[in-house]
Amino acid sequence: MRTLLLIAALALLAGALWLWGLGGAEAVARWAAEGQREVQSAMAGLLRRLRAGEGGALAGLVGLCFAYGVLHAAGPGHGKILIGGYGLGRRVPLLRLSLLSLAASLAQAGTAVALVYCGVALLELSRPALTGIAEEFMAPASYAAIALVGLWLALRGLRRLVRGAGAAGDCTQCGHAHGPSPDAAARVRGWRDGAALVAAVALRPCTGALFVLILTWRMGIGAAGIMGAVAMGLGTAAVTVGVALAAVTLREGLVTRLAATGPPRALPLVELGAGLLVAALAAQLLLAAL
Repeated sequence: MRTLLLIAALALLAGALWLWGLGGAEAVARWAAEGQREVQSAMAGLLRRLRAGEGGALAGLVGLCFAYGVLHAAGPGHGKILIGGYGLGRRVPLLRLSLLSLAASLAQAGTAVALVYCGVALLELSRPALTGIAEEFMAPASYAAIALVGLWLALRGLRRLVRGAGAAGDCTQCGHAHGPSPDAAARVRGWRDGAALVAAVALRPCTGALFVLILTWRMGIGAAGIMGAVAMGLGTAAVTVGVALAAVTLREGLVTRLAATGPPRALPLVELGAGLLVAALAAQLLLAAL
């Protein structure tokens, strides 16, 4: 088992080196962008068929939206950065991190639905105006929130380095608890972290979801657009859950190795480094968006 974890960790590190050190991210971004354009063209045709009442058009639209979500998540994105960095920096159960990945992706779709139906139905905004709001205001806000989560992760790693594991909550003299136990405190922090993670990702709606939602609203088939947005969220989640799996696998490999041979404060250093990496990548996205 340890050998498998080590192999998976090395494979993940090699992939990260190719993506960010050897220009692989640019190649993946170009491939994903081309795929998204092709899928959008196919979506337009399916929407016309759906409006005409052709059978099978709705199923085809939902399937294409799912594929779009996968392609969208395959390119450079803030959700993968946060999920991967958090899973590497904190020892989070795989199921919990996977559920957080799913919740973040679906919340992102929900943000798109809320933005379109508030902007189009109430304010009568155009598609370029809604896209501008998403890209010029909501995307930078999301990147800034992710950078803050990364800094908080790094700060906790630093505090663990300075203070050690922390004192227990039980009083050895009287036998009563005068504060939350470490396990209870960790659970509270975990749910708070989860809420912050989901909110940071959900701040930026997917532009593909905006495209589908606006067109279906104009065509009078809004329910199909909402289904498509949810399908996009599920497609995105398919990728981010994979990132969660890779991050947890790498983390467990490091935990196993460092527990056996590493210094006692090596794991807080991992948390510190992961937090700084998340903050740096989010800051890079923020600067590019401004």
